[in-house]
Amino acid sequence: MNADPVSPGATATGASEERSPTPPEVAGDITGHSTGAGEYGDFVSVFRDRYERLSKKLRGRVNHRPTDALDAMPGGSDAAIVGMVNDIRSTASGHWLVELEDTNGTFPALIMKDRDWADVVDELLMDEVIAIEGTLADDGGILFADSVHFPDVPRTYRPSTADRHVQAALVSDIHVGSQEFAGDRWDAFADWLHTGEADSVEHLLVCGDMVEGVGVYPDQDEELDIVDVYEQYRSFSERLKDVPGDMEIVMIPGNHDAVRLAEPQPGFDEELRDIMSAHDARIVGNPATVTVEGVDVLMYHGVSLDEVIAEHGDESVSYDAPHNAMAQLLKKRHVAPQYGGRMRVAPEEKDYLVVDDVPDVFHTGHVHKLGVGEYHNVTLVNSGSWQEQTAFQKSVNIDPDVGTAPILDLDTLDITVRKF
Repeated sequence: MNADPVSPGATATGASEERSPTPPEVAGDITGHSTGAGEYGDFVSVFRDRYERLSKKLRGRVNHRPTDALDAMPGGSDAAIVGMVNDIRSTASGHWLVELEDTNGTFPALIMKDRDWADVVDELLMDEVIAIEGTLADDGGILFADSVHFPDVPRTYRPSTADRHVQAALVSDIHVGSQEFAGDRWDAFADWLHTGEADSVEHLLVCGDMVEGVGVYPDQDEELDIVDVYEQYRSFSERLKDVPGDMEIVMIPGNHDAVRLAEPQPGFDEELRDIMSAHDARIVGNPATVTVEGVDVLMYHGVSLDEVIAEHGDESVSYDAPHNAMAQLLKKRHVAPQYGGRMRVAPEEKDYLVVDDVPDVFHTGHVHKLGVGEYHNVTLVNSGSWQEQTAFQKSVNIDPDVGTAPILDLDTLDITVRKF
């Protein structure tokens, strides 16, 4: 996997041959299917659906019992629980007490601090579904943990690839309308797509935050170059016209876009779709799985990466290595496990944020940092941004990777990062 930046000066020149991409297929799109009214019962439905679907991935690996059945088992018995993390707290002795909840009740498990795998607690998020195996205390009432299991991606997973040489450009966080929008870099990228070296780039996957938006954070208006959100989208659409017209384009929204903040986010309304009609781009919800030339690409904007990075205890899971945070989401088989905090979750009849099927490629944005990696043979790409460092990013010491376009070989899943 080649993640070394390549400058535009190294590209070939000359007109591109006409592309002949296969139209992508989309699964898991909330657009047009939202039913939640924000009532209590809607939240019960979405969390029950999450538990049922993720617990199925764990039940075949552990001999689990419902929480109410554990109370009736004799002390000293081997036991296992599959449940949603309901509470995590440390004891006076420095051990960890993890309470799991299933549809029958709750049950506590104790993770001893001297176990060589005890640092798994650093990975846990509230509301994710896990399994814990161990031994019941002599007097019952608590499970002494021997192991923790995640839904995870099987280590035997083998991704699908295209049957011909074809590429996709993965970009996100363009932020048209911001004073810091790197327009010259985007122009260089669009120009490169017309060169002979980009002949094989037949797909463009845009992972959210097409525009800067309005009212996203306090005093944002002071940093806007375009103050009307509809004008921002018109300007973005003009930029999109610079991309070769024979490319297939798929776009999902992000937290700066003019859709609801709560996830899953539906695609744009008809007025915005009409504005962004250049090249007949496919606009779908966040998240969605896009099948491109036989390769399943899970596109998720990535707001929950903030949560994973903030909660994880290992320095390797950081803004400088966003692909490691992405790997955590695949391990949990859910793109936004923790409810509340930084995350807004919309209650629906089903949980659209569960990763039912393992993707071949996982593509995110949001954090404005380039990250390329692999987890259990799944290619991980956080594609950087097209916005120079903002005042907020400077205040929290985030130096964005600007003008980066990872190019995915769909026949090999290799990545080459183009820097413009």
